[in-house]
Amino acid sequence: MSSCPARHRRLRSRPLLVPVLPALLCALLGLGAPTAAADPAGGADAAGGTAGARVARLYQEAARASEAYERGRLAAAEQQAKAARIQRLLALERQRTHALHRDLGRLAREQYRGSGGLPYAAGMLLAADPEEMLRGSRIAAHANLAVDNAVTRSRTAARRLAASEREAAVARRALDRQTAALDRLKKSVKERLGQAQWTLQGEADQAVAAGSCPGATRPEGPEEPAPGPWVAPVAGYQLSAGFDSAGAHWSHRHTGQDFAVPIGTPVRAAGAGRVVRVSCGGGFGMEIVLAHPNGYFTQYAHLASPAVDQGERVRAGQRIGQSGTSGNSTGPHLHFEVRLTEEMGSAVDPVPWLAEHGVVVGDESGGGDGSGAGGGG
Repeated sequence: MSSCPARHRRLRSRPLLVPVLPALLCALLGLGAPTAAADPAGGADAAGGTAGARVARLYQEAARASEAYERGRLAAAEQQAKAARIQRLLALERQRTHALHRDLGRLAREQYRGSGGLPYAAGMLLAADPEEMLRGSRIAAHANLAVDNAVTRSRTAARRLAASEREAAVARRALDRQTAALDRLKKSVKERLGQAQWTLQGEADQAVAAGSCPGATRPEGPEEPAPGPWVAPVAGYQLSAGFDSAGAHWSHRHTGQDFAVPIGTPVRAAGAGRVVRVSCGGGFGMEIVLAHPNGYFTQYAHLASPAVDQGERVRAGQRIGQSGTSGNSTGPHLHFEVRLTEEMGSAVDPVPWLAEHGVVVGDESGGGDGSGAGGGG
C-alpha cells in the first residue's frame, strides 16, 4: 500500500496534455485565411498574383498543413498511449481502494471479536483489575490508530482516483478538439487548392487555344538545391503510360513517360541546361524543351503554366513550370521525354536513360493535395 502515493506522484509529474498541439494550431492560424478571389478578366488575384502563383502558395500551405497534421497525429498517438497508461493506473487505484475498504471492515470485526463480542470501551469498564484495564487501553489505542490510518489511506486514494479521472477526461476532450481543428485546417487548404488548380487549368486551356503562352510564374522564395546533377522531373507521382506503349490518343507509339500528378505540381528541370522552347498549342498543349550540355534534350508537356522564359539557363532541380492537363490529355499528368534532337521523332526511353544518370524512377507514395489521377498523352 505504501508504494501507491509514489506511483501517483510519478504519474502526476508528467503532463497529461501534449503541448505541441496548441502551438501547431497557433502557428497555422494564417493557413485558414481565405485566398483572394480570381479576377475573371485577367486571372490575377486581388494582390496582383496569377493563378499559377496562387496555386504555388497553396501548395506550400498544404505542405505545412500536412506536416502539422502529421505532427498532431503523432502527438495524438502519444497522448492515447498516455491515456491508456492512466487507465491502467486508475484500475490499480480502484483495486487498492477496494482493498482498503475491506481492511476497514476486517479491523472493525477484529475489534468486536477481540472484546468478546463487546466494544473495547465496554470491555475495559468491566475489567476485573487495573492491569487488565491498561492492557485493554493499549490494545484499543493500537486498534484505533490502525483504523484511523486505514480511513486516511482510503480517503486519500479516493481523492486521488477522482482527480486522475478528471484529468484523463480533460485530456481526452482537449485531444478531440485539437485533432478536429487540425483536420478542418487541412481540409480547408485542400478545398482552396482544388479550386485554384482548376482556375489555373482554365487559364492554361485558354492560352493553348489562343496559341500564346503566358509569362513565366516565378517561384516565391529560395528553392532547395538538387540532390545531384540529375533529378526526376516531378515528386509525389505515380507512373502511368510508359514509353512505346500504344493508345487511342497517340497517332503512333507513346514517345515518353507519363507521371500522374495533381494540377499545379512543381515541374523541375531534370538537369542543367538552356530553355530552347516554351510553346502553347497542339497535342502537347503547353510544353517546355530544354537542351542539356551532354547533347540530349528533355521535354515537359501538358503543363498548366511556365516558370521560365525561352533562352533562359536553368540548373538541375530548378522549377520550370507547373503540371496540368492541357492539350491532348485525359487527366492531370506530366508527359516527359528525352530526345536526341529538339524535335519529335528522336525520343529514347526516359526511364532507363534516367537510371543511367543516377535517377531511379518508380511509383512514389502520395500525390499531394488536389485532383490526382493522370492520364495518357
